[in-house]
Amino acid sequence: MIRPIAISLSPNTGIDDVLAALKIIFSPLSWTHGSAVEKVENWFNRRFKAKISVSFNSGRSALLAILSAAGIGPGDEVIVQAFTCVAVPDPVVWSGAKPIYADIDDSLNIDPYLLEQYITSKTKAIVVQHTFGIPANIVEIKKIAQKHKLILIEDCAHSLGATIENREVGTFADAAFFSFGRDKVISSIFGGMAVINKHSKIDSIKLKHYQMKLPNPSIFWIFQQLLHPLVFFIVLPIYNIYIGKILLYLFQRLHLLSFPVYSCEKKAKKPSVFPAKYPNALARLLLIQLPKLEKFNNHRKEIAYYYFSSLKEVKGLILPQKTSGAIYLRFNIFINKASDLLTYAKREGILLGNWYHHIIDPYGVSMEAIGFREGKYSKAKLAARESVNLPTYQAMSINQADKVIELIKQYGNKSVGK
Repeated sequence: MIRPIAISLSPNTGIDDVLAALKIIFSPLSWTHGSAVEKVENWFNRRFKAKISVSFNSGRSALLAILSAAGIGPGDEVIVQAFTCVAVPDPVVWSGAKPIYADIDDSLNIDPYLLEQYITSKTKAIVVQHTFGIPANIVEIKKIAQKHKLILIEDCAHSLGATIENREVGTFADAAFFSFGRDKVISSIFGGMAVINKHSKIDSIKLKHYQMKLPNPSIFWIFQQLLHPLVFFIVLPIYNIYIGKILLYLFQRLHLLSFPVYSCEKKAKKPSVFPAKYPNALARLLLIQLPKLEKFNNHRKEIAYYYFSSLKEVKGLILPQKTSGAIYLRFNIFINKASDLLTYAKREGILLGNWYHHIIDPYGVSMEAIGFREGKYSKAKLAARESVNLPTYQAMSINQADKVIELIKQYGNKSVGK
């Protein structure tokens, strides 16, 4: 019984995370309050030399808080990219503002050379996503933001530790937010951080006050997150013999595990769990992950470079940009009939990734509710149609990467044969 190759099933969890979660579960008096939250915030303050770093229970809570502190609300417009998760435009809608969707470039990030066509007199901010840990062209985007006197916000949910010319993403804009979701760069199952940079126009006191007025998450919600590493420690080794799949299904059906996106979010509705404070219990989990950041990212880059060298000759395959400073949270390839490859891999016991197989993910998002209108999003539409994510997570070995590579080559040969 070995851990399957599975891109989204608790990829960051190690034995020390499991033991910590078990210990925390049996100390419920420290679930909401303690010193861990302050330690995490101080880590971000030091790392980013920030004016302030304020924690929340999710990345979308952090974005919503930044928008509030910036005074963005009804009547305002905020530019976000197409080819993203609904968790990005949702906070814009929750703030009362209107998301405006921009097309992407070959890096799968906002195309700065198309950006100005989306700016109007109502535009107040631009959210720049560093997709899959590949930095956006933030330097050019920043020039445009400054020209139009717009607030610039970096979405670093995929990119903690990524750099541009040795400068960390998250330090270029007025503000940045990070996610500690279950399959992000580091993980406490849920959690997020809002960082206000020293040169920013955003009021850091308003941000802190926003956080202080929030409730703590419910005890049951915290328990759901703490249970996550324990369940997957049991489930993953038996996942490919169906017992694991059945157990996981039962835990989800009994609502003992939470989902990364709540069903109401697909209709731009705000779940009752957001926004809230970052609970001490999850901060304790994150403190175990933070010292592993460089190790995790170096491993991701090692696996990514192995894919680059091993897949470069495969016909019909487009590899991601090879970008200095990228951390490749997921190694995204373009391939015709991407959904067929995902199905083929699943039959072979390998779970590849489908970020983002819809232009605004996941399946079932109400485009009307999130203010998405059809337009000339040629790059975003292509990316949604042909993207498949290959895993780079910390527990993945080179031997497992070889299995993924061989699978893709076999699929390519079958496709050519047809």
